[in-house]
Amino acid sequence: MAHAAVGTSGTFMERINSEWHEVAMRAFMFVVLGHWMEHFLQTFQIYVLGWPVPQAKGMLGMVFPGLVTSEVLHYGYALVMLLALWALRPGFTGKQERWWWTLALCIQFFHHFEHLLLQMQAILGYNFWGQPVPTSLVQLWVPRVELHLFYNTIVFVPMVIAMYYHVFPSSPVEIGQRRCTCAGHDRLAAAV
Repeated sequence: MAHAAVGTSGTFMERINSEWHEVAMRAFMFVVLGHWMEHFLQTFQIYVLGWPVPQAKGMLGMVFPGLVTSEVLHYGYALVMLLALWALRPGFTGKQERWWWTLALCIQFFHHFEHLLLQMQAILGYNFWGQPVPTSLVQLWVPRVELHLFYNTIVFVPMVIAMYYHVFPSSPVEIGQRRCTCAGHDRLAAAV
């Protein structure tokens, strides 16, 4: 089945949600998985290896220790994640895939807000809520390492569900709405 938008010109937003959608999604998932694994490794270092929290820096943090303590880097990642979820959303045209992708976007919006609070405290040199270090809202109740692993997981799970519905659409109507080549049936049809 040919897609009208594939191979056509258009704005950047139109192209990343049509002919470049699959490549954009793969690149985005590579970054997301790498970041998620950093949080997982940091948690592993603490709970399995028994390292003290300040020494548990993940893989990249072992080589570049400033990455773990940089609020600018963490805020930047949260912002890039939010923008990528928003920018890639138009490519999710089916009802279920759009719902799950939008859920991930909403959760990431709150995660971004938490990082914004941390960034503001770092810039102002003033910690909110009388805490000794920059602290987000939910961090008042949940330790930071565990909280960030949790946030990244609860954003990741609806993303994966959305991508499942995107790659394996449930109806011919949804297949007809496709503007990209992400759906598994496209590769199968090309191979036949």
